[in-house]
Amino acid sequence: MESVPVDKIATDHPFTALLAQGRSLHQQGRLADARAIYNHVLAHQPKNFDVLNLLGVIAASEGDYELAAQLMGNAVAIRPNEAMLHFNFGLVLRRLKRLDETVASFSRTIPALPDFDQAHFNLALCLQELGRSAEALTSFQHTIGIKPDFVGAHIGCGITLLEVDRPQEALVCFDSAIALSPEQAVAHFYCGNALFELKRMHEAAVSYSRAIAIQPNDFNALFNCGNALKELRRFEDAIDRYDGAIAIQPVHADSYCNRGLALHKLSRYAEAINSYNRAIELHPGDADAHFNRGISLTALGLIDDSLASYERAIAVSPSFAEPHWNKSLLLLSQAKFEQGWQLYEWRWKTRSEIKRGASHRDVHPLWMGKEALAGRTILLHAEQGLGDTIQFCRYAKLVKALGATMLLEVPKPLVGLLSNLEGVDRVIEQGSALPTFDYHCPLMSLPLAFKTRLDTIPSSQSYLHAQPTKVAHWQMQLGPALRPRVGLVWSGGFRPDQPELWALNNRRNLPLDQLKVLKGLDVDFISLQKGEPAESEFVSAMQAGWDGPAIANYSTDLQDFSDTAALIETLDLVISVDTSVAHLAAALGKPVWILNRFDSCWRWLQDRTDSPWYPTVTLYNQRSAGDWEDVMQRVRQDLLARSG
Repeated sequence: MESVPVDKIATDHPFTALLAQGRSLHQQGRLADARAIYNHVLAHQPKNFDVLNLLGVIAASEGDYELAAQLMGNAVAIRPNEAMLHFNFGLVLRRLKRLDETVASFSRTIPALPDFDQAHFNLALCLQELGRSAEALTSFQHTIGIKPDFVGAHIGCGITLLEVDRPQEALVCFDSAIALSPEQAVAHFYCGNALFELKRMHEAAVSYSRAIAIQPNDFNALFNCGNALKELRRFEDAIDRYDGAIAIQPVHADSYCNRGLALHKLSRYAEAINSYNRAIELHPGDADAHFNRGISLTALGLIDDSLASYERAIAVSPSFAEPHWNKSLLLLSQAKFEQGWQLYEWRWKTRSEIKRGASHRDVHPLWMGKEALAGRTILLHAEQGLGDTIQFCRYAKLVKALGATMLLEVPKPLVGLLSNLEGVDRVIEQGSALPTFDYHCPLMSLPLAFKTRLDTIPSSQSYLHAQPTKVAHWQMQLGPALRPRVGLVWSGGFRPDQPELWALNNRRNLPLDQLKVLKGLDVDFISLQKGEPAESEFVSAMQAGWDGPAIANYSTDLQDFSDTAALIETLDLVISVDTSVAHLAAALGKPVWILNRFDSCWRWLQDRTDSPWYPTVTLYNQRSAGDWEDVMQRVRQDLLARSG
């Protein structure tokens, strides 16, 4: 379409007609022609605010916001009471990020046009960008009041509510937006964010997937969907989403890091390490990537490399507690106790639940071996698992020898068992009211307090004892022993409130079917297994025609650890995975064969088949990750030799 030269326009043509012609050309998209006419008019009417505004609109449409702001600013100066001039000026100022001026422009529009929904909406967006959330919410709500079907206002209101940590209210806004316009990908995305904040991970993943179905290349939806699926432990699906995100943004370090986490949970450790390596290459200062890489290296038994990763994480973020603590576990596993026990104290600063139940003692002085205890009362208290409590309660008599009155607080299942522990004046059930005391010390800090080295571990043959009356009960119940009696524990149980331990439990626990290799031995097997789902699986297997060895089951008679201790006293041997019963049997001085996972717990040390903590323990270590068959074949051969 040809342009109309300004010099050919009749000079006597009325300016009003010229302006109308310019508007028409403007509406047709013939911006150069419209601009020529507007400039011609402006040359004769330099204070024509309407022409200045129209020229500003053209400049803005072409991306020249500086020129647009200059033209519209001149228009506003000429006609300061013209509401739409302020509105258009505000739109341009927002593009230039001159946000305070933008708010002023929109605020001057609204008094003259109180029902102009776009003015309220754009003011809300600007206030939101400035972090003035309360004012932004008010403006979004005004917009919705004027125009209830304004989808963008519902979405904006929801986003602002998310920013001020009100996800439940935000969810209502996003649901309203979706009801008005189901194909709004952004509404589904932010709905997913609200559901994620509310820990409704399944629904969050569904919302993100709906956003992705509408906009398949939505990086944020793919990444966040991967995070929700990871929380749901749907690790394969999470990896697919992370791969999709990486295909769109191949330099997004967090996608690689989170992908590594999912791969680790699937025991695909080498792939996880590769993913972390890429994350670190993209973001060398990501302490989490270094830390998580260390965990996967540990799982592969690459201890020196793992230590190096933890040290890099610490160098990047010296206050990051987890790598300090994990480093302590590796040092302890190498019997480097001096530095290991020191670093083990970092557990109190980690994000995990390891310090659960101890924080209320912060008002009492912590004893770490320096203060004299003669004539003082000290509270020793359990902090982690039942097995940990059994292992480290041995220090009670050492504390008592310093002249203290010794209180011991432990979980309810251990109260009966530890009531006659040497050195303890009183055993208190965890959660009960505490008497007055002068000092406290967590049980697992006692090795540091006593500066324990490998050669000074207090490791008597036995330091726990079953109650004689309960032992007599079991002797009567079982009758005369005609063959060796062997107790079995194949599962450490399931802790639904601690998902961070599920993967470890899966590696630690022995599948029930692996016990079938013990069939045909001249041994009486007795189950010491407690806890779900293992107990129910065992009963179901028996009812379904179990074709493994006969295993007597007295689990319903085992109410607490004092009952289990008494039953163990009647046995010749206990075979157990790494769980509390193994500690119990060893503390009683019974021979214990521990079926030990490849990535062994620090307490069993590296490359050992015995334990300096328990003289009667023999370790049957996996030679490769997950290989229980080899372990159980060795156990079978040794049982054959033992039973003659």
